[in-house]
Amino acid sequence: MVRKKKFTLSTTQIILLSFLGTILVGSALLALPISSATGAPVSYLDALFTATTSTCVTGLVTLPTVSTWSVFGQIVILLLIQIGGLGIITIMSGLMLLLNKKMGISDRLLIQDAFNLNTMSGLAKFVKNVLLGTFIIEGIGAILYMLVFVPEFGAKGVWISIFNSVSAFCNAGIDIIAENSLCNYATNPLINIVTSVLIILGGLGYIVWWDVIRVAKNSSKKNRRIFRHLTLHSKIAITVTAGLILGGAILIFIFEYTNPLTIGEMSFFDKIQVSFFQSVTTRTAGFATIPQENLTNASATISIILMLIGGSPVGTAGGIKTVTIAVLICSAFSTIRNKNSTTLFGRCVSNESIKKAIAVVVSFLIICTTSTVLLMATSNASAIDAVYETVSATATVGLSRNLTSTLNTFGKLIIIVTMYFGRVGPISLAVALGSKSESQNVISEPTEDISIG
Repeated sequence: MVRKKKFTLSTTQIILLSFLGTILVGSALLALPISSATGAPVSYLDALFTATTSTCVTGLVTLPTVSTWSVFGQIVILLLIQIGGLGIITIMSGLMLLLNKKMGISDRLLIQDAFNLNTMSGLAKFVKNVLLGTFIIEGIGAILYMLVFVPEFGAKGVWISIFNSVSAFCNAGIDIIAENSLCNYATNPLINIVTSVLIILGGLGYIVWWDVIRVAKNSSKKNRRIFRHLTLHSKIAITVTAGLILGGAILIFIFEYTNPLTIGEMSFFDKIQVSFFQSVTTRTAGFATIPQENLTNASATISIILMLIGGSPVGTAGGIKTVTIAVLICSAFSTIRNKNSTTLFGRCVSNESIKKAIAVVVSFLIICTTSTVLLMATSNASAIDAVYETVSATATVGLSRNLTSTLNTFGKLIIIVTMYFGRVGPISLAVALGSKSESQNVISEPTEDISIG
């Protein structure tokens, strides 16, 4: 008697389905009359769009968050943002640890895949640190926000501060302050600094946190060269993040300096802080202190590049990721210089890492190109607006040149799918939907040289 093979889901498929399930549950809740500020239910498509943008921590919205949703609806959105930022697997693992339940091998595999880790050792401690670190940073951010929002909004300012802190740390970019995001606070140093720090910390990634803390603890008072003792991953993430933020801020400052629709009429100091914030928020955060549609084409192009690269791995940010782009660029230069290996900070990068970097970049470009063509075919959007929108959706940024609210049904569906693909990751999607890996014993096809370039 032939025994039927038991159907089992891979860890990657479970992660994909967990995000999809969260979106569907969230959309059902947001479609209820109690979630609407007016008491009249919002259309299911808009509820689905909002649930997707919240769970995928993107920030693109078809309806103004502050005026569309009731307190209940805002709570649902905030929970979706927190779940999306941390991941449903992390939340469930945290609950298991809270209930003193042991994590099995399948649970550990889920966590390993969810955070794209290379080892299964110390995962319980890792999850605890992630949850504790997240809530501490979000709590501090909320307290600092209250210094501005409580005097302005009263008791409501407490809720606004909590919401904004979670949204900023998770790189979601959704707020309940005004319909023009943070434009009313473009020149407020405290709001700029707190929001930027939350975005950067969330985007750097958890393993960079622990690495910096580890080195700082082990460093003696005489030897404070922390950077030198960091892992290669942390060195790349910190260096590329700092370079992109600083470089982006300088270029935006130059390109927008005389633009009266953005920073042209501001003081020199305000021009600096607004340019800096624009560079930071494009790293998949999505808050705006200046209308994106008023940017010059040069600044919009810089913003698109920054959005596409995004944050760092194992964090709350999206995009191709800093480490990925650094590996790819260095690999290209190594090839140009006829070097047999790719090196960064005195360390060789494995060929497997280079292959993954190429796959990630190609997958992102395919998603962006496909969604851009489809969006332009189903709407009257200009090329730059459509690219800005689709890159923002793929990299889970949330910035828009005022296009999201004008999308038709087809446009909304295109962006919903794009946000989902961008959040779960092209590689995870390919692994989940693909067949089993090729056996190592299979005889490979003959090799033949081809002309490149």
